Amino acid sequence: MAPLRPAACFQLLVGLLILTFLSEACKKVTFNVPPKLEPMTLIGRVNLRQCLRTPDIITSSDPDFIVLEDGSIYTKNAVSLTSEKKTFAVLLKDLQEHQQKKIHVHLLSHPKKMHKTKETVLRRGKRRWAPVPTSIMENSLGPFPMQIQQLSSDTAQKYNITYSISGPGVDEPPVGYFYIEAETGNLFVTRPIDREEYQEFPIICYAKTLDGYTPEVPLVHLIRIEDDNDNPPIFEPNTVTFLIPENSRSGTVIGQMVATDRDEPDTLHTALKYRIVGQDPPSPRGGSTFNINPDSGAITLAAPVLDREHVDKFLVLIEARDMAGQRFGLCSTGTAVIQVEDINDHAPMCEHGMYEAYVPENTVGAKIVDIGIIDRDAHGTPAWHATFEIIKGNEDGAFKIERNQNSNIGTLCTEKGLDYEKNKERRLEIVVNNEAPYVLGPNARPISTSVCVVVVKVRDVDEGPVFDPCVLILNVKECLEPGTIVGQYHARDPETGNSEGIRYRIINDPCNWITMDDSGQIRTARLLDRDAPDLQIYQCNVTVIATDRSGKTGTGTVVVNLQDENDNFPVIVQTEYIMCRDRKPICLTAVDADLYPYGAPFQFSLPDRATQWWRIVQHDENSAYLEPVGPIDYGVYTIPIRVTDNANHGGTTNIKVQVCDCTTPSDCDNTRMIPPRRDAPNVTLGVWAILAMILGSLLLLLILITLCVCCRRSVPVGGSKHVCDDLANQNLIISNTEAPGEEVMDPNILPVKAGNIVTTDQGVGAVKTGGQESFEMVKGVGHQTLESVKGGGHHTLESVKGMGHHTIDSGRGYGQSMMDAYRYNYSEWQNFTHPRLTEESVRGHTLIKN
Repeated sequence: MAPLRPAACFQLLVGLLILTFLSEACKKVTFNVPPKLEPMTLIGRVNLRQCLRTPDIITSSDPDFIVLEDGSIYTKNAVSLTSEKKTFAVLLKDLQEHQQKKIHVHLLSHPKKMHKTKETVLRRGKRRWAPVPTSIMENSLGPFPMQIQQLSSDTAQKYNITYSISGPGVDEPPVGYFYIEAETGNLFVTRPIDREEYQEFPIICYAKTLDGYTPEVPLVHLIRIEDDNDNPPIFEPNTVTFLIPENSRSGTVIGQMVATDRDEPDTLHTALKYRIVGQDPPSPRGGSTFNINPDSGAITLAAPVLDREHVDKFLVLIEARDMAGQRFGLCSTGTAVIQVEDINDHAPMCEHGMYEAYVPENTVGAKIVDIGIIDRDAHGTPAWHATFEIIKGNEDGAFKIERNQNSNIGTLCTEKGLDYEKNKERRLEIVVNNEAPYVLGPNARPISTSVCVVVVKVRDVDEGPVFDPCVLILNVKECLEPGTIVGQYHARDPETGNSEGIRYRIINDPCNWITMDDSGQIRTARLLDRDAPDLQIYQCNVTVIATDRSGKTGTGTVVVNLQDENDNFPVIVQTEYIMCRDRKPICLTAVDADLYPYGAPFQFSLPDRATQWWRIVQHDENSAYLEPVGPIDYGVYTIPIRVTDNANHGGTTNIKVQVCDCTTPSDCDNTRMIPPRRDAPNVTLGVWAILAMILGSLLLLLILITLCVCCRRSVPVGGSKHVCDDLANQNLIISNTEAPGEEVMDPNILPVKAGNIVTTDQGVGAVKTGGQESFEMVKGVGHQTLESVKGGGHHTLESVKGMGHHTIDSGRGYGQSMMDAYRYNYSEWQNFTHPRLTEESVRGHTLIKN
């Protein structure tokens, strides 16, 4: 390996020096501590910024110690120094500059000195590191800076101690109010302080040695600002309005004036006293009309002299003074506006005690006279608004008084027309009061109400006929024939008192119910039926007019009431019901178009023929329950029920009840309505049951016809020979059945002789006519089947299927079993016929001989 060049060695040396400089340790710090340290005990504080300006991470190499951002070192756990010295390091890292520094901390153990004299242990006396709180008078005049305290530590006898402070007023807002001399511990204030702004300053005091050791725990020293009486009491708001009714009694509380003082509470600086220093207007009797509580500021009435009609408002000037009201205390004033409320202590009076006026007869709404009112109470209030009452002379209600709210004037008017012939003069007595009740003041006399008299004189006027009565109530029964006389309505001449020469007619009949002739007789105009759909109302007002010989007229009103007649009988609205197997009673409800007394209560009854099966139980006046007497069969029942009204007018309604085998009426249908019952005396068949019976009968008839045809075809024809059942042991059987040829042995092929051929979808069949037997070969599922039917010497294997061929349906039931009994496969047929064949062969045919 080649030696390094001098330049490369120099560069390496510089790099190591730089690395050593970046990670070099700062100066060592030594602290003297007791041999045993409790958790969270302050060891001291080191200057971190002197070692590394901006450390991002501050840790301790020993987990028993923690280091804060200000450099304070505390024990995390209980530490016991087994030796006289313990060393650890404070690690500082700057992540941005990639720097790392260490501060080595040495802890020296020094036990407490104890002097033993015989058996008595002498300990150190009380230390001076915890002075009493410092007080400063607010707004002090100085001179500044002004010394306010001196801090001293007992450890200054051993170490060279320097002092420092921090906290509010030092390095926290407000900054610069206090500072301390590091060598002497003298604490100074730099400026006057307002207690209302800052009441106290908790500053933290430190005592440490020149090397950073802190033998004393940081001390929280409280600097209090003593209050100076520099704030006067203030009323907020300065003006307050109070209300008090007039004629109030002495001692009535009106309100309270309250002032506040910013000085220190619970001192003479905030001990306030109140007093009244002025009043406007002044009391006519001298002195003050009001009193005030010197401690609470509550205002009360001094004497019952408030009269709103004389003075309605007072201005009271109130003073509040601190220092418990002493003359040297600070003070301010506020204004109390006391408004006197009106009460109804004055009765309204009529402007005149007697009024006289004239009014024409038969005039409605005519103004007769205005009655003015005088009232001393507050205008526009309920104590001023007048009320009028006619206490005499208006027994028939012919007069009324209308009041004007703004002017408080009452106007007497006619409510009805006055009749000169009956009374030519009316004398009215009117009493006047207020809306609000009267209130008596202290030692006041009772209030008397005002009464005035109005004489009303009636002037005679030539009048037209007058109907008597002016409104006629006419009750007309419904369903009367048109033109029936139902009443008469006459008018009379008020001058003569008779009805001669007066003619009548209708001028307004909106319903067209009645007519009226010249004599005043009233008849029905048409047939009136309350139940008619075009008749929606049962009362009609008809206006009639009467005309005398001079042409004067008068009107009257006929009120026609259409009365109800008992022309309807009650009926049951719902006529069809379903009763399930629980036989729950059916509720029948009846209605009647007629009104009382021709309506409810209704009576329900059954005819005698239905009482053995059903019964009626009355429920209420409009309904009844229908229930069976005993067990009843399923089916549909029609039950006649008679319902009568309160006047014993009734009719019969047929009710249809369907008794069904169901749980709820919605489950009932025709198939479940009549279940099969052997013991049921009455059986009702449904539509589907009847249809099934008809189809079954038709099918049975078709089968019978088919069998008859088959039997008819199986009878021997002409000279046909009879073939017995025993084909093997009896006579020679003549047959056209051919055996398979020697060259054709396929069991699936059966040659047949020429004859009639029938083709089916099951295979191929052949039938030979002319007294010969027929057979069929059916091809299916890989083998052939032979079907034969005994009878008449001929064996038929298939039924007729079109064009004279006979087939027997063997698809289901007994026919299928019959066919299976006579069906053979091809091998069985071959085994049966082969032993009986002779050597003789006729054109491919083989005869079986006995």
